[in-house]
Amino acid sequence: MTPSFSREQLRRLCTTLSEAALIRLITEIDDNGPIPPRSAGRIFPDLAPHQVRRATERAHALGLIHTRVGGGLGLTESGVLLAEVYDVTARWARRHAYPAPTGDFAGRVRHTFALLAEPRVHAALTADPRRRGDGIPLPEPEVVAPGLAGPWRLLIQWMRANPQAAGFAAGELAA
Repeated sequence: MTPSFSREQLRRLCTTLSEAALIRLITEIDDNGPIPPRSAGRIFPDLAPHQVRRATERAHALGLIHTRVGGGLGLTESGVLLAEVYDVTARWARRHAYPAPTGDFAGRVRHTFALLAEPRVHAALTADPRRRGDGIPLPEPEVVAPGLAGPWRLLIQWMRANPQAAGFAAGELAA
């Protein structure tokens, strides 16, 4: 992880990106294309209008979606990359039955992002095992949870490519 992102920034960003309505909005557009104007209520009948509105506002603020003239909401390049992070994360969680053998896509992403932000997991995934200070190496990333380094690397790559998202998460939580 680059020095420009602290563990706290990662935790905040994981919290921001883990909102179930945001996950569903991004993956819906990724899977099925742009959402036509005023169709969100039909597409997300189980979400309250304010949840869809908040997810849309957050996605705009994070630069994940844009309004296409006559075409509704579409993903930006950043949104497409985040959808890939979500997909890889959910696949890892499903393969490892995390947090449980059954669960929905958004829940798997949310729980795995929370795991990635835990201090011990963060330390294991970012440590150089040759340099711990007390001479005792930290476990290799794969020991923390097999394959967890894959979703971790994609999330960090996304963060590096979208530093405004870390700033948004920090500013929103401070408000």
